[in-house]
Amino acid sequence: MRKIIHCDADCFFAAVEMRDDPSLVNRPIAVGGSSDRRGVISTCNYEARRYGVHSAMPSSTAKRLCPDLLILPHRMEAYREASDKMRAIFYEYTELIEPLSLDEAFLDVSDAKIHRGSATLIAQEIRQRIKDEIGITVSAGIAPNKFLAKIASDWHKPNGQFVIPPNQVSAFVAQLPVKKIYGVGKAMANKLAEANIFTCSDLQKFSIFDLSQRYGQMGSRLYKLSRGIDERELTVDRRRKSLSVENTFSQDLPSLENCLHELPPLSQQLAIRLRRVDDDYKVVKLFVKLKFADFSITTIERSASAVSLIELQSLCAEAYQRKNLSVRLIGVGVRFIDLREKNGFFQLELFNNNNTYAAEKSCYELNDVFRKPNSLVFNSGLA
Repeated sequence: MRKIIHCDADCFFAAVEMRDDPSLVNRPIAVGGSSDRRGVISTCNYEARRYGVHSAMPSSTAKRLCPDLLILPHRMEAYREASDKMRAIFYEYTELIEPLSLDEAFLDVSDAKIHRGSATLIAQEIRQRIKDEIGITVSAGIAPNKFLAKIASDWHKPNGQFVIPPNQVSAFVAQLPVKKIYGVGKAMANKLAEANIFTCSDLQKFSIFDLSQRYGQMGSRLYKLSRGIDERELTVDRRRKSLSVENTFSQDLPSLENCLHELPPLSQQLAIRLRRVDDDYKVVKLFVKLKFADFSITTIERSASAVSLIELQSLCAEAYQRKNLSVRLIGVGVRFIDLREKNGFFQLELFNNNNTYAAEKSCYELNDVFRKPNSLVFNSGLA
């Protein structure tokens, strides 16, 4: 029996905006296009939702429903940064991850050893870490398959968690409205209603033959999902690219000396987490990120093969000079290459003595590829 967790950030874009500007908390806000330019709402917080505002709604309509609604422009860099950090946390628990968007993903923790393999405890820990380390909340659903896990993550939103144990799948699914089934939109729901089918228990009265005759290929899906059957594996299409830790301070750090004082515990925390990463990853860069009092962010990195406090201090000093303002957040991290990617050629500093052998080896591998007929090499990073 598989153990699938679906993690879904609560009002993700809006949550990042409220995190970065606490004055926005408890007031209706949305992220999207301008109401006077035919913009559309991407997401909104729960205060705005009380007025009927929702994603994909025209901004002009949202403003009519909620005249006090503050519509903020997108800051995709900030959202991607938060998404990458969530992904990095996920990878500390399993390599079997299927990202669905910036703010949600499936995790297969069937073989996880932490918490004695308890998916419930793993989900709790992941949610707490995201809250503590990233400053936003995530809801989670735990179930034996993807279909049920995704439904479960929405059951106790926001900042909630819901578990569907295997022995309760039948009872849980029976009372689900058919609109909860993936692929059942408004038109299909109307077709089903014409046949007096409103819940999954109604669907269970029909054979797979009957449903297939009535609804074609969709009929087979309706038959299986209405019984909680979902055999889809996770589509794992990427692995981690970086690992980082950060700290947002309750009071801004007024000087470079204060920033440097905070680096040793961050460096130690990064090194501890790095020990959990398997040997298929090779560290190639070290970076430091600073968020200043004016909420601007700068990141600086350089080639490295391990965590070094001296290097982190040097990077921090260089980053600090870019603004010379007090600092509200410090992050430190490493970037990887994935040694499991057979064609993972990457840029090397050819004149660094430590990389001479690796560079020569990559050149030999590249030449070997060119000797093979019908071979193509992309992005080799070698001239």
